[in-house]
Amino acid sequence: MDLEEITGKKTSVAMASSDVKPKSISRAKKWSEEIENLYRFQQAGYRDEIEYKQVKQVSMIDRWPETGYVKKLQRRDNTFYYYNKQRECDDKEVHKVKIYAY
Repeated sequence: MDLEEITGKKTSVAMASSDVKPKSISRAKKWSEEIENLYRFQQAGYRDEIEYKQVKQVSMIDRWPETGYVKKLQRRDNTFYYYNKQRECDDKEVHKVKIYAY
């Protein structure tokens, strides 16, 4: 299942170049692995992986090898969020996830 099936909108993925701004925003309708990772980035205070890489100047993000979910993120105040291997975004939280299109 891709992002278009979840939101009903086409999106394009941008690379982490300097100061990329999103063109539009939509809300998630149902859970997927991509929504799970967006939920984790947004909990840590970032829009998505692109913004995280811009702000923190990193090329690799710690992920669980079994699931591919984000394992650890550093917030803007330099404290860390550690995430479980399993799904953390409950169905009741899915509608809060923002999907940015570039």
